[in-house]
Amino acid sequence: MAVTVLIPTPLRPYVGGRDSLELEGASVGELLERLSGEHTALKQHLFADDGRLRSFVNVYVNDRDIRQLAQRDTPVKAGDTVSIIPSIAGGTAVAEALPKLSHEEILRYSRHLILPDVGLEGQKKLKAARVLLVGAGGLGSPAALYLAAAGVGTVGIVDFDVVDKTNLQRQIVHGTSTVGTSKLASATARIRDLNPNVRVEPFETRLTSENALDIIREFDVVADGTDNFPTRYLVNDACVLLGKPNVYGSIFRFEGQASVFDAKRGPCYRCLYSEPPPPGLVPSCAEGGVLGVLPGIIGSIQAMETIKLILGAGDPLIGRLLLFDALKLQFRELKLAKDPDCPVCGPHATITELIDYEAFCGIGAEPAYDGAEITAHELEQEWRGNPDMLVIDVRESHEYEITHIDGSRLIPLGELPQRLGELDGHREIVTFCHHGARSLKALEILKAAGFAKVRSLRGGIDAWAVTVDPSLPRY
Repeated sequence: MAVTVLIPTPLRPYVGGRDSLELEGASVGELLERLSGEHTALKQHLFADDGRLRSFVNVYVNDRDIRQLAQRDTPVKAGDTVSIIPSIAGGTAVAEALPKLSHEEILRYSRHLILPDVGLEGQKKLKAARVLLVGAGGLGSPAALYLAAAGVGTVGIVDFDVVDKTNLQRQIVHGTSTVGTSKLASATARIRDLNPNVRVEPFETRLTSENALDIIREFDVVADGTDNFPTRYLVNDACVLLGKPNVYGSIFRFEGQASVFDAKRGPCYRCLYSEPPPPGLVPSCAEGGVLGVLPGIIGSIQAMETIKLILGAGDPLIGRLLLFDALKLQFRELKLAKDPDCPVCGPHATITELIDYEAFCGIGAEPAYDGAEITAHELEQEWRGNPDMLVIDVRESHEYEITHIDGSRLIPLGELPQRLGELDGHREIVTFCHHGARSLKALEILKAAGFAKVRSLRGGIDAWAVTVDPSLPRY
């Protein structure tokens, strides 16, 4: 068990709005060193330049005043509660600890200031806060806009992609004029136009095991807007190791999920899903589609939960998983329990540093079969020389209606196992889908059924439209 450290209101903005933390340490001094090490902005408020505890900071152990003792040497044990009490009078220290608001900011945030649960002090907390958005896509777009509009002082964004026209149906931070430009540059310009008081810290890079801790360490709250499992587990593990709350959201077709994973106060993402699904089992939004307004709803919930954490207001989604069904317009809530065997946040954690997350998620392995893929150009050449080649479209029928390759045969992936008898095992077979993920699954099904001459079109019909037949619409 760890020691509970209670954080006073003036210092909560420097620990992501939390009112308590669970820390390991044998003495008050060790706890405070660890606290200021994990939350560097606290150090100047706790310690003077010579390293001594500031005179206006008092420390209590289990409600016992230890000022008459050598405070930093006072021993603590598991289960103890340590309270940090700034010696303030009349609120002066609170005003000094938090940034001031300009007249322009007071006018801009006036609808916040008249809310009793926000007020002037709450708005100052928002201005002092640092929030990191992982992704400037469907979820990151509404989250970025609402956090900036709310006055969060620093918004960090990690993204390395460029704006594509297919993004605009849901990624509302971008516009037609920014198609082809960096998502990071597009989002930064939009945020600065929305609220010039917000500082944007851009990270134009892929989040990896090598840089995640260094990037996340400098922020109070992380909002995860990723669209792939390796990054989702990476963000979770980094947040657990650094003691940061992770505001989670995910979307697919007409359904969404949201929660707050804070291992100090509840379960983490691994407690919910200890292992990822096999590669290709859960299609991405590019393969499965997503209702454009859905990420607006879930991303807005992420922004709201982030603001609540900063303010220390309300009941955050810690230990709760919110499920949303857009077609039924129905919210459901499931209670989440902390997994005592969780490898990253459990008492006997085996993950104490970041790992290879692509390998963990089964991504990047060599193809199961030699020569498993064929390029669009190669398929065009071979098909012309061998018109008896069987080219199978494993997309859904509604996708076939959007566009298709003339001469191909539609057998949706879900129907393929039941329709193997329709195929001639002596013919050359090439499977294809939208971008190539489902066609590899089809290849595996056919190989397992004894079909020897099977390949998958790399890049799917999208690659065919780019390389072979530009007259086909892309989607």
